[in-house]
This record gives sequence, C-alpha cells and structure tokens, in this order.
Amino acid sequence: MESRFIIYKNSRVCFRTFGSGDRVVVCFHGYGEDGAVFSFLEKYIGGDIKLHALDLPFHGKTEWKVGLNCSNMDLLNLLKEIPIGENSKIILMGFSLGGRIALSLYERIPERIEKMILLAPDGLTVNFWYWFATQTVLGNKLFSFTMKRPGWFFTLLKIFNKTGLVNASIYKFVNHYIGNKEARNQLYNRWTAFRKIKPSLKKIKIKIRLYKTPVRLMYGKFDRIILPENGRKFQKGIEEYCSIQIISSGHQVLQESHIKEILCALQTTAGND
Repeated sequence: MESRFIIYKNSRVCFRTFGSGDRVVVCFHGYGEDGAVFSFLEKYIGGDIKLHALDLPFHGKTEWKVGLNCSNMDLLNLLKEIPIGENSKIILMGFSLGGRIALSLYERIPERIEKMILLAPDGLTVNFWYWFATQTVLGNKLFSFTMKRPGWFFTLLKIFNKTGLVNASIYKFVNHYIGNKEARNQLYNRWTAFRKIKPSLKKIKIKIRLYKTPVRLMYGKFDRIILPENGRKFQKGIEEYCSIQIISSGHQVLQESHIKEILCALQTTAGND
C-alpha cells in the first residue's frame, strides 16, 4: 500500500494505491471510514488490477480546506489528479456513502467508466432527514442546533425506538455517530459538505443503457440501514446491465469475509444471480 497526497485548493487529499495491474479501480469508502478499508483487496486482486482509494473530505488523512462544500466539480478535479491515464477506462467501486460519490461521477463521465460496483450504496433513494437537514434553511438550523445541544434529540430517539418507529440498527447507528461532541461536529461537517452530491437516477439509467455499462449492486441480507429494495427499484429498466447480489451480511458488506462475492463483482458484468 502506498499513500500519496493531492494538493487541491489549499487542501491535502490523501489517496492510497494497491496493486500494479492495468485495469484501474477507483474506490470510495463509507461514512466515518477512509481509503484503507479497501486494503484487504490487495492480496486477492492478482496482477491485472490497480486500486486507488481516496480519503473523502473530512475523512481519514485528508485535510479539506474548501469549507463545508464538496461539489461534483471538485470530485472530477480530484479524479484528474490521480495517475490513471487520460483516456483509460475506470471501474468505480463505492461502499455506502461512497456509492453516492461513484454514482455522481458516473453521471458526469459515463464514457470513462468500464463498470460500477456499488456495495450497500447510498444515493439510490432520498433520505428525508438528510434532505431536511441539508437542503432546507429550517432543517439546517435545527441540525446545527441539535449537534450543539442534542439532549432533546436523544430523548425523542429513545421514544421512537421503544415504540418501534426506529429499529434497533438505526438506533445504534445514530447513537454511535452522535454520541460525543467530536462525532457530532464531524457529522455536521460531513453531511453539509456533501449536500450538493445528488445523483440523478433518471439520467444515470439513460446513460447506463446508452453506454451499456455493467452495474453490480451488492447488499447485506440483514442490513437495516440501506435496504436491498432500493436496488430493486433502481434496477427496473436496466435489468440487462444491472445485477443484484444479496449476501449474508449486515450493512458492512465491505469485509474480507466477503472477498469471494467482491471479486466476483469485479470479474463479472451483468445478469442476476
């Protein structure tokens, strides 16, 4: 594994490189992670694949100095700084939040993309609370207030959990990510920074058909954060190119224990399992 930095608008953006092959995979991690989560793939990919994994803004070793904003143009510019080759085809791989990043990039450069591999991806449905907190003035003010004074929110969350309005997985997930002041600050910064990354699924599906781009979706059977049903809806109309695999996992499908399924996604094109 080799770590390097891109200097971009006074920011230092870390990316890690694994492997030495000619096929290029650009990887995007999930919320609260960094590019190192893909490192276990290095010993399995053989000699024909090279992976580049970025630390997204406000994650890992990346020092983001552009304010609470990361635009689609920023993502494209960062991609250009990775030593890929101007006309080389790219495989996009994204887990959770990284799935939304991959979808947004594909929407803008579909001609460059050999394949998309989306692991329990965000971006295939609109989360009301994320939309409310980041896309509306009232919601953003309430979001900011709550991150500073979260007491009322925890009380409400406990009530929702006891009454079944919020399932146990969501309850634990939320508690984990806003359980202390630093985590709440990170949540506010990250959610706000990525508010403009809103892939248009309609446009993406048109381009998948036009460029005949293979798309592989992978979900955890026991995932209560991002549900396989989102993938089923997205697949409609592009079944020829988009396959779905549901594995015995929770949300964390990006693990070495699932290497067989991940490698299969890298090697295959489309068609349902």
